[in-house]
Amino acid sequence: MKFAKYIWILIAALALSAAPQQPKKAPAKETPKATAAAATKLVDINSATESELKELPGIGDAYAAKIVASRPYRAKNELVQKKILPGATYDKVKDLIIAKQPGGKKK
Repeated sequence: MKFAKYIWILIAALALSAAPQQPKKAPAKETPKATAAAATKLVDINSATESELKELPGIGDAYAAKIVASRPYRAKNELVQKKILPGATYDKVKDLIIAKQPGGKKK
């Protein structure tokens, strides 16, 4: 009788160890774009300083100077239309910038 009991314990132990275990889920990763956009506020290309513009990905001294020199902008896509930024660089920053317009005149 004891032998049969040990056999059943052995079978149960083997069955538990052979059962497929649930894999641990890795935490969901956010895309770099989403993280960058959520972590920083939008940079206004009409009022940002050159140093603020240089913090954007792909924007260095030359592009920052061009952006400042060609102000004002009615829309952020004018950076590509006026050939201030190449399309690839604009694609990196388009979700991080905005072209705010000055407020209307008060009477």
